[in-house]
Amino acid sequence: MDSSFVALESPNSPMHIGSVLIYNPATAPGGFVRFKDILSFIEGRMQLSKTMRQRLVRVPFDLDYPYWIEDPDFDLEYHVRHVALPKPGDWRQLCIQAARIHARPLDLNRPPWEFTVVEGLDNVRGYPPGCFAFVTKVHHAAIDGMSGIDLMEALHTMTPDVEPPKKPDTWKPEKVPGPAELLGKSYINALLNPLKQAQVAAQSLPGVASAIKGLIARDFKLSTDMVPPRTRFNRSISPHRVVEGCAFPLGKFKSIRTLVPDAKVNDVAIAVIGGALHKYLTSKDDLPKSTMTAMAPISVRSKDEKGDMGNQVAAMVAPLGTHIADPKERLEYVYGQTSNSKAMTNALGARTMTEVSKVNPALYMALGAQLFSRVSIAHKLAMPFNTVVTNVPGPPVHIYSSGARMESMALSLICLTDGLGLAHVVQSYVDEAYISFTACRDIMPDPEFYSQCLQDSYEELLAAASAVASFGTKEKGDDTSASKQGGRKTSASQKGDGQTSA
Repeated sequence: MDSSFVALESPNSPMHIGSVLIYNPATAPGGFVRFKDILSFIEGRMQLSKTMRQRLVRVPFDLDYPYWIEDPDFDLEYHVRHVALPKPGDWRQLCIQAARIHARPLDLNRPPWEFTVVEGLDNVRGYPPGCFAFVTKVHHAAIDGMSGIDLMEALHTMTPDVEPPKKPDTWKPEKVPGPAELLGKSYINALLNPLKQAQVAAQSLPGVASAIKGLIARDFKLSTDMVPPRTRFNRSISPHRVVEGCAFPLGKFKSIRTLVPDAKVNDVAIAVIGGALHKYLTSKDDLPKSTMTAMAPISVRSKDEKGDMGNQVAAMVAPLGTHIADPKERLEYVYGQTSNSKAMTNALGARTMTEVSKVNPALYMALGAQLFSRVSIAHKLAMPFNTVVTNVPGPPVHIYSSGARMESMALSLICLTDGLGLAHVVQSYVDEAYISFTACRDIMPDPEFYSQCLQDSYEELLAAASAVASFGTKEKGDDTSASKQGGRKTSASQKGDGQTSA
């Protein structure tokens, strides 16, 4: 899976993910953070992350997966950059700057990450003047959403005045292996790969049997709702990006679950996105009759793999309910569909699904990925889903970097590829929930309008949940009143007045 992100890399489809994080320097010593303070802070904590000083080396002709080595030419100041917004330094300017940074591919001959410090946020969403942002970029071959959180932990502290690690940094650079050495490694792996395939095939048999049993027992069903319609988002993309998003009070976001008591927060997020796409595509007179679908990644990372690089994810298909205008009905539909998809994924075994991808012949996988991205077959082939909705929980408490308090995980940025021109990230931090999206600028030239559609969809669901809660409170009050009235009538009947209690 990691290797496929390298193979899919193209000028139109850089395969990195990232974020826009906003910090308030008021908590730092002197209430001010200089760029050199940030460099010093990161340098002192690099030993806590495996990702930061490793680079890829590719095997000639892609005969094997790429290898990670410790970069002998590592230069921190290449990876940490510094820019400032022009006046007035508002939200729109920050989104434009983040989109431009995100659109540029990383240099895969260096450790595949960049942080850009953005100053001049003097008029952004009510944050105090003097705030700054990190626009982060890390190649998807190096991290998934959960290992990205681990990288965040390495670069943040729980209080503003934590000293750098006292343990000496034992990191050592490595020599870049030559073609002959890499080809030798690929030959050994080619000999071992059939054994790995046989092992994975044996391990996957119980999952296949469980899936067949679940289908017969109707624990889940195969539905045409899993088949995505063709939409404007599923064609070849340009190299240009737009990013935007909305922030919501986490408590209110969770309260929407009262519409469907067993629903999860992820179901609410999917229903919000389904409603936003309904509104957006209706305004374009381009709403498909059947529901759009999303690929929802599922982390299968075990506790002992917490700090490991790379991707440990499976996926399920989640119908979005874009064909349903009523917010309550849409959430009920989404909950039913995600429950069905989870049952199917559990039957197959999410971990087994990821293990199968690890033994695909690297050459064929690389050729297939390159064929898809370079021959533009996205116009001809239907994607298995219309968009992506990935949910990454963030810290429940405030964290600090260089002494500055993180005020917001304002945006999460995601990679796109031909056939996938729109993707979403659902993120939480302290008491806020965020839904961010990355889109091809040629496909979605009006990101502010789609952001408003997300806000309107959320407000409709919240209003529906509030109405249900109010009705429940009123009904409870009516029951209490009736109970009291019944009690009085019962007392009267006990006195023998001939009345019958209600």
